[in-house]
Amino acid sequence: MSQFDAETAVEPVGEGRWATRLSAGWNIADNSNGGYALTSVLRAMRSLVPQADPISVTTHFLRPSKGDTDAEVRASVVRAGRAVSTLRGSLWQEGRQRLEVLAAFSDLPSGNSRGLEISEAPPAIPPVQQCVHRGSLEQGVELPILSRVDVHVHPDHAPAGGSDQALIDGWIRFNDGSAPSTMALPFFADALPPSLYPLLGFIGWVPTIELTVHARRVPASGWLQVRQESHDLHDGRMIESGSLWDSTGALVATSRQIGLLLT
Repeated sequence: MSQFDAETAVEPVGEGRWATRLSAGWNIADNSNGGYALTSVLRAMRSLVPQADPISVTTHFLRPSKGDTDAEVRASVVRAGRAVSTLRGSLWQEGRQRLEVLAAFSDLPSGNSRGLEISEAPPAIPPVQQCVHRGSLEQGVELPILSRVDVHVHPDHAPAGGSDQALIDGWIRFNDGSAPSTMALPFFADALPPSLYPLLGFIGWVPTIELTVHARRVPASGWLQVRQESHDLHDGRMIESGSLWDSTGALVATSRQIGLLLT
């Protein structure tokens, strides 16, 4: 079992309820990374339906989740279908709801599609060895998450405030070498530095208000290439779009979120 699988595992404790414990190893500063915290809810959901892949995941973050803290997951089926099933779930800690998830599960085929295919190719960026490890970036926040995930950023996007664009390209994988999965794609979509970092510099933690991730394909083993960019910052709230490509160059997920720029 991979570290990610082990530290997002759930145990049933009653009808529609599961126990889990979040690890502080996935923290941004004192709070759990949002993509990590929602994964336990997805695991509970998957146990309720025959479909394996969360193809659409929308999460509203009500308050920060805490690492090294017990949690309860609550989940139920909204509609069970032959091709797609829709579920609702939530994560609770210390008697308070931390996040709410609405997800659609289906079965994504492995390999090439048999029908018409439209896909965006990844942008050309330097190889991993020529990129900058996230731990070297001056982000103004502690990053325990780097004990779990390996993140390298395009050298042009590494200097704080050194760009005229809110754009980050890079590479990401689990530190333990485990392969990416559709269950992990929401986490990978939320694990890069905020795209405002190259434009604004030392911005610290940018909490997510809402995150939607669409899984498109089953990812191949190896590094994932990722792009995050923002074209909209207003009244302290940013809209950020993201894309993930696997080691074959196939687009495996897209994302969109609204985040809060703390000042």
